[in-house]
Amino acid sequence: MSNPNKPHITVMRSQLSRARGLGSGQTGVAHWWAERASAVALVPLSGWFVIQVFRLAGASQPEVAKWGARPLNTTLMLSLVILTFYHTQLGLQVIIDDYVHGKAHLPAGLLMKGIVFLLGLFGTVSVLKLALAGSSRGRIAAG
Repeated sequence: MSNPNKPHITVMRSQLSRARGLGSGQTGVAHWWAERASAVALVPLSGWFVIQVFRLAGASQPEVAKWGARPLNTTLMLSLVILTFYHTQLGLQVIIDDYVHGKAHLPAGLLMKGIVFLLGLFGTVSVLKLALAGSSRGRIAAG
């Protein structure tokens, strides 16, 4: 017997969500937009990189270092490396969320983020090393 004076609150949740006691994490839309934005930004950067690789084919190491020392090239290469690994992390996070459950979910996510971070850091340091090597060669040649 229900009390007619008691207000009735309707909760708009799926039966499965209600059974699990879970609701929306409120991060899906932001994650989706971040994936799309990084993908869109990677298209012109990847195209630029492929063109540069063909342009530099057969170039000597000092010529490549000089190319890498130009501020525009360094900036675009760093953007490409950072966005590539950021996009990779977003995509792998979705795979882990979808296919890894239980106690393995947190360690798998942390391991993936650690590996992607280290690879991204390696790429960033490599670009900076190329840029610094090219700029020091330019000073030596000019001096």
